[in-house]
Amino acid sequence: MATAARTESANIFNASENTEAVVVRFAGDSGDGMQLTGGQFTLSSALAGNDFATFPDFPAEIRAPQGTLFGVSAFQINFGSAEITTAGDQPDVLIAMNPAALKTNVGALKAGGLIIADDGEFGERNLKKAAYAVNPLEDGSLSKWQLMHFNISQLTLDAVKPFGLGNKEALRCKNMWTLGLALWMFDRDRAPIVAWLNEKFAKSPVLAEANIAALNAGHAYGETAEISGDGLGDARLKQHHVAAANVAPGQYRTITGAESISLGIVAGAQLAGLKIFFGGYPITPASAILHHLSRLKEFGVTTFQAEDEIAAIASAIGASYAGKLGVTSSSGPGIALKGEAMGLAVMTELPLIIINSQRGGPSTGLPTKTEQSDLYQAVYGRNGDTPMPVISARSPADAFECAIEAVRIAVQYMTPVMLLTDGYIANAAEPWAIPDMDAYAPFPVTFLDHVPEGGFKPYGRDHKLARPWVKPGTPGLLHRIGGIEKEVDTGHINYGSENHQMMTDIRQNKVLGIADSIPDQEISLGVPGGKLAIVGWGSTFGPIHQAVLRCRREGLDVSHIHVRHIWPLPKNLGELLKGYDKVIVPEMNTGQFKTVLRDQYLVDARPLNKVSGQPFTIAEITAAIEGALS
Repeated sequence: MATAARTESANIFNASENTEAVVVRFAGDSGDGMQLTGGQFTLSSALAGNDFATFPDFPAEIRAPQGTLFGVSAFQINFGSAEITTAGDQPDVLIAMNPAALKTNVGALKAGGLIIADDGEFGERNLKKAAYAVNPLEDGSLSKWQLMHFNISQLTLDAVKPFGLGNKEALRCKNMWTLGLALWMFDRDRAPIVAWLNEKFAKSPVLAEANIAALNAGHAYGETAEISGDGLGDARLKQHHVAAANVAPGQYRTITGAESISLGIVAGAQLAGLKIFFGGYPITPASAILHHLSRLKEFGVTTFQAEDEIAAIASAIGASYAGKLGVTSSSGPGIALKGEAMGLAVMTELPLIIINSQRGGPSTGLPTKTEQSDLYQAVYGRNGDTPMPVISARSPADAFECAIEAVRIAVQYMTPVMLLTDGYIANAAEPWAIPDMDAYAPFPVTFLDHVPEGGFKPYGRDHKLARPWVKPGTPGLLHRIGGIEKEVDTGHINYGSENHQMMTDIRQNKVLGIADSIPDQEISLGVPGGKLAIVGWGSTFGPIHQAVLRCRREGLDVSHIHVRHIWPLPKNLGELLKGYDKVIVPEMNTGQFKTVLRDQYLVDARPLNKVSGQPFTIAEITAAIEGALS
């Protein structure tokens, strides 16, 4: 069986032919530049016209001990000519820069897949760090895969020797040598990478030239070297071409979730006619939003890196009080710190966008891994009855639309809104069709700027139960805000029991009323009613969609429903779910959205849970579907 698998894979990676999709994983020490290598290979895939999805996976430590298992950094990309919605279940190719990278990643490689290893790093010391008793490149333990190994470290040193770099600095070019080989393997143009290197090292032209030389050397090695490897024999490794995807005409760019949310916030503010104030505090994986917004000052964006999470959200609330769109961002631990201030935003009824880039928890947990464990926190996690709309993005590109929707709800209903993403969405990338903003309906904000007939009521309501938005200092509209209970209409302090009941009901009904302005829940794939519905939210979209698609092709009665509006839920969702015999909810937690659906609709939703810090695979969801329908 192993030999047959190697032969089949050799037909794929040792022949010049086309394929629909390939999954490649770059893995090495956290100082080997794997994220940069993967990012540039992604750029080359985008320029080649492929559809793709990426999965950066890196350690929590800024610089973990070199060569250790917990210091491995990896970058996976699934690229092809067909529709791509996930980063791929199993890599076809694993490029391992040291023993630890091989040890932690080879188990995911599909049978017959290709391993390319830097045997210059497989010395006794590194083997011991990776808990290898013997060298796996030599003991036959990798026989179920194709294996190619050569001394990338030495080949890199030889390539950059003319530039007079020290040994340590020269070895930093290894990732470019590896990238050059990968570009050659998949018939990619080096010119955009060369241009990027010249720009990156504009102030150090020697480093630019050395990295370009390493890139070219890796490319030339694939073209000219006679390579020996398990299952390959003495033969040249030939190029493999992946055709461009058949996509709708338009202008595309590569986008990550963090970039997409940042641009969506800007677009939403433009549609509302507002300027933006972003108050944030650095935390993985949310920090990238602060970084991106800080580069968009020309769109009326002010960014403030606060001294802590509480100051960050408090400053954003202050900006909303002053007439700006207040925005803050964090991950689970920081969102917990912002909890009291979120209650203040609910009590003062001011628009505020709170972005939660979820990560593994609890506490500091798994800072660089992905999870969906903050849904309870988003829907329920504040003291008192503090209802808040919650929206969830399903992919990097979708985060743009979700950010606009969050802004619309916040300003039209005078409420804070939480926008959920996660580490996978924040860091992953995919092609994004740049939208025509003229196609979006504006929702301009109208500030109250005069005393209405009958007098000014700071907590008077419109038909949506939203109170007026007043800029402080407007003549005749003096009013107070704060965290103590407000009196109906007047906004004065009022501790009365009847008043508190009324205000609690009003705040709840205002948020529930948002369901009137959101679309009915659609079926992503399948038909209304049937034997089984797979209900997802957030970043589980890709694997669920592919699993349901495959099962439907096999004749199984299964549909996919993916929910964007977590709270309030779409008005038709309950009846939709009751049309299926069974409901399964895959989520990267211990069953939080499943509990919400059971509570709201009394449906027997069953959980499919995963809290490993890794996204679902298509195979895991396929197995659950087959099990439920067997």
